[in-house]
Amino acid sequence: MMAVLTDDEVDAAAAELDGWDRADGALRRSIKFPAFLDGIEAVRRVGAHAESEDHHPDIDIRWRTVTFALVTHSEGGITDKDVQMARDINGIVAELSSPE
Repeated sequence: MMAVLTDDEVDAAAAELDGWDRADGALRRSIKFPAFLDGIEAVRRVGAHAESEDHHPDIDIRWRTVTFALVTHSEGGITDKDVQMARDINGIVAELSSPE
């Protein structure tokens, strides 16, 4: 069992996570990609990573905007696992946007 973070702990973590906010009981980040397929590629990579970690974000795709939402459903709130996954998603997105 993991401890659910307090709102203050989540806000402190989100302040250090570029683009993430606490909203509706989850850590959320919306990213606008240059093209639809860029967003799909980001979702594919995040999905593969999430599967390897057995911790899956909720993902909403609206044309070029992808929203990731993280909450540990089994614990009923945001945990350290969600904060780490947010860091991982930021890394994956940064890799995609960096020039080859």
